[in-house]
Amino acid sequence: MAARAATADPYGEDLHLALYVLYELHYRGFAHVPEEREWDPGLLRVRRALEDRFLAALRRDVPGGRTVAEVFGELLAEPVEPAAGEGGVAHHLQHHGERWQLREYAALRSLYHLKEADPHAWVIPRLTGRAKAAMVAVEYDEFGAGRAEDVHARLFAGLMRDLDLETAYGRYLDAAPAPALAVVNLMSLFGLHRSLRGALVGHFACVEVTSSPGSRRLAAAMRRLEAGAAAERFYDEHVEADAVHEQVVRREVVGGLLESEPALEAQIAFGADATVHLEDRLGAELLAAWRAGASALRTPLQPAPAPETAASAAESPDADPAGA
Repeated sequence: MAARAATADPYGEDLHLALYVLYELHYRGFAHVPEEREWDPGLLRVRRALEDRFLAALRRDVPGGRTVAEVFGELLAEPVEPAAGEGGVAHHLQHHGERWQLREYAALRSLYHLKEADPHAWVIPRLTGRAKAAMVAVEYDEFGAGRAEDVHARLFAGLMRDLDLETAYGRYLDAAPAPALAVVNLMSLFGLHRSLRGALVGHFACVEVTSSPGSRRLAAAMRRLEAGAAAERFYDEHVEADAVHEQVVRREVVGGLLESEPALEAQIAFGADATVHLEDRLGAELLAAWRAGASALRTPLQPAPAPETAASAAESPDADPAGA
């Protein structure tokens, strides 16, 4: 199995579905799978072969030798308003997207947002001083600042309910194409390896730096398409919170890590660039499908129920806001 993994398409569905499933053993696991399998030596060998294949492709395709200042200087540059028919996923959804496309986007992003901040927490014991203190402060906000109802994963579950999606954790895994799985696998890969702690900080910083502008567009998309109050709240929350987080992460988390471990600069830059690379691949796949009038999912979603049916479902006492 490990030998076959070493020859798999590094961006393909076989590799990323297998890697996603193996990583999930470190999160919530699976029903009827013994918890001891998390550290099964055979599975770890396969996982390592898949990771090596994926990481080698990223190192081949992502520019190296860049400084943190170069990388984040580009990310912080004010984007030029795209011409008609151009721009990324958030721009498309804000101006041209249809409700079914918004539902597909939310279904795919649920694989990320229903575990949002969890893989980033793995870096905390691997940091010291300023970087550690600031990372904990940002994570505290991500986990609701002590309020379970404000945990960001729960807020995203509320968005999903507004869009008539099922909120169960991992519900849309089978529908996700490889580029969507790769985005989630990246943060698990970086998070599970102490040797990649700089890359995880780069990934986290990239997400925080780019979140506020993208969330502003997505909040506008939610309003334009009348997605619902919970859907609007999720992105409104990120516009405000991530504008603050961006400053803390760049100055204290990244700055503190560079101060204590300057040799990790190239790795931090790589983590951010790899994040952009995979997000661009995902965006290109989504937009190519949508502009052709086709679903971007491996299994298209069921149509949303009629308003009266949706209202009845929302009142169901069995709904779990976090899918747990």
